Amino acid sequence: MTKRDNSEAKVFALAAARLAAERRCTNIVVLDLKGKSPATDYFVIVTGTSNRQMRTVSDEICVEARQRGLQRFGRAGYEQGRWILLDYVDVVIHIFDTEYREYYDLELLWGDAERLAIDD
Repeated sequence: MTKRDNSEAKVFALAAARLAAERRCTNIVVLDLKGKSPATDYFVIVTGTSNRQMRTVSDEICVEARQRGLQRFGRAGYEQGRWILLDYVDVVIHIFDTEYREYYDLELLWGDAERLAIDD
C-alpha cells in the first residue's frame, strides 16, 4: 500500500479532534493510517468523561461532518455510550470511556502509525 493525498479527510480528522478537545475529552490521538490500513486513512481516538458527554461530542462531530458535505457510513455504540464509533470511510472516529479505551488499546494495535498534531 502507498500513501495517497486525502487532505479533506485529514482536515476533517483534525477538526473532529479539536472539537473533542473543546468539549473536554482527553487523551486525543489522530493516527495517519494511509498506506497501513485498507479500510481508512485516519483514526481519531478520544476518551470521554461520561456517556452523556460522549454522545454530545458524537452529535457535534456529525453536525461538523454534514456542514462539510460528508456523509456518515455508519455509527455504533451510541446507545451504550462506552465506545461510540463514527465511520466516515476515510476517517473513523472512536469515542471511548476510560475502561474500554484501556482494554482495546487501538494505539498499540496501530503503533507504527504516524500521530498527527491536532494543531496541524
